[in-house]
Amino acid sequence: MEKKNTAPVKVKSSAATTTSASKASISDPSKQFTNLKGAAAAMKIQNIDTDMIIPKQFLKTIKRSGLGVSAFYELRYDPSTGNERPDFILNKEGYRASSILVAGDNFGCGSSREHAPWALRDFGIRCIISTSFADIFYSNCFKNGMLPIVLPRNLVDELMVDCDNKKQIEIDLASQTIVRSNGDKISFDIDPFKKHCLLNGLDDIGLTMQKSDSISKFEIKRTKESPWLDNAAQKYVEV
Repeated sequence: MEKKNTAPVKVKSSAATTTSASKASISDPSKQFTNLKGAAAAMKIQNIDTDMIIPKQFLKTIKRSGLGVSAFYELRYDPSTGNERPDFILNKEGYRASSILVAGDNFGCGSSREHAPWALRDFGIRCIISTSFADIFYSNCFKNGMLPIVLPRNLVDELMVDCDNKKQIEIDLASQTIVRSNGDKISFDIDPFKKHCLLNGLDDIGLTMQKSDSISKFEIKRTKESPWLDNAAQKYVEV
């Protein structure tokens, strides 16, 4: 049973600059986020939930690839014909290759399915800007190399106008700024640890592997002190 993912996330302010990508090894370059400039699409819908992002019939796979074609399936396609809906923003010329979404409140609410960020990432989305996110979806974005940005409504509205005018947006994570096409800069907050992980392409496995030397030393010590524990989980006694 999937957990419900409804609580809007609150972002901690980060005054200090965190470790840059040059000071740490990159675990997974595909999950690294430093700077992004490109077309942005405005999705003027409130409470876009994970079922809208990737419907339940596409949750059978455990692969992270191949879900992009089904992202926003019921919004992108006519269910009676299977053809694209020409009025959906990501089907329109100038927005098909958008890598940035500017969306309505409470993005990613609903169930906790990680297939939702998988589908968005496979579609080509690297950054989502909104006034609020559901907390589980927000955390899952960072684990999949995507940057969710929380801004006040007035700034989100201004960026949506830029989207409507097909203006490009540039996002620089190191300086925590969004640069509009007119040169205006918008600052955003991000948790320092999450920022460090994105700059260096670190997911949970990558963070663990940074401690590989310590893990190896512990295993050697444990073998010497408690050799009966080696492969204990694979041993059993017949009764």
